[in-house]
Amino acid sequence: MARYDESTRDALADAFNRDGFVLLRNHFPRATIEAWRDAFAPLLEPHVESDANGNRGPGRYYVTLPFEGLFADPAIVCDEDIVGIVERVAGRDPVMCQLATDTPVLGSQFQDWHRDTPPLFDDAPETPSFQLAVNFPLVDVDDRNGPLETTRGTHRISREEALEGLEAGRFPAERVPMQVGDVMIRDVRGLHRGTPNLTGVPRPMVVIGYSRGWYFRPEVHIDVPRKVLAELPPRARRLLRFNPVVEETARTFDENYRQFAY
Repeated sequence: MARYDESTRDALADAFNRDGFVLLRNHFPRATIEAWRDAFAPLLEPHVESDANGNRGPGRYYVTLPFEGLFADPAIVCDEDIVGIVERVAGRDPVMCQLATDTPVLGSQFQDWHRDTPPLFDDAPETPSFQLAVNFPLVDVDDRNGPLETTRGTHRISREEALEGLEAGRFPAERVPMQVGDVMIRDVRGLHRGTPNLTGVPRPMVVIGYSRGWYFRPEVHIDVPRKVLAELPPRARRLLRFNPVVEETARTFDENYRQFAY
């Protein structure tokens, strides 16, 4: 059920266009997200056991979620407010292209400042938004367990200008504490980095990727089981329209996606 009326979604989209991200506090029911946390724990364990160094840098793990059960909940993946804001900033009829997690554990380090995708065109001005990440944590996030550190207004300027502005203080670094149920919608070009988790408890952050309907990134996709697809409402099926349909989804994936220093 939608929480926001059209004028509120317009205002949130305006804030996104200005800052490169927007936060929806207490958006998802805490019990729903805690159920995701419990279902995620056994998916993280084999990655930690097989790669003690982390597959996304020291003590940091990228783990794809199987699109089934709790992780295929239409109330999450096609939430009316979230999709309404996505459409305002990235165009009508978007596609959902990614369902995964980023999890730092004890021993993780600061990432380099980066963007998650390059510009659409080399040697050309930055464009309106075309790739968004919807993030929500499975545990409460504070200054000790690896909050995202980001910048405002760096999503529609070049990486070089953003880095220069960060160093000069024009784009100050900002850590983002989040509670279970909070949601961040961000342009993946905004300059950001992960920070160390100083606790002994993993800090999983879900990422759902949405993009304009014509934009395709071959390194990310969602394997959609045929039976799951058949049970989804039309809106969710439409969002998933460019993803491969499979008979069964894997329990673990070849995590060849990495963040690049774009």
